[in-house]
Amino acid sequence: MQLIAAMQEVFRQPPIPYEPQKHSLKAWAKYCLQDRGYKVLYADRADFAIESRTDGKVFFRVTENPADVTPDYGWIVCDRTSQVTRVIAPHTPE
Repeated sequence: MQLIAAMQEVFRQPPIPYEPQKHSLKAWAKYCLQDRGYKVLYADRADFAIESRTDGKVFFRVTENPADVTPDYGWIVCDRTSQVTRVIAPHTPE
């Protein structure tokens, strides 16, 4: 999925650092993506959705705990200790 690789680049060098005392992880992730031109949409069954021309609407959740990750959503996982944020693609049945 091309979208996931492009999003990963956003979080390699985010426009602002993640500071949990100033903003939530969800708000930070949405800001970073919107700042780079991504169309971030409201999603009632996820934290938000990204609309892409090639992949359509992809639903994402955010977490700091890798154990929360499930295959039915895309995930943005932030590890505060290493300051690394990963974007994980949703599992698409073939």
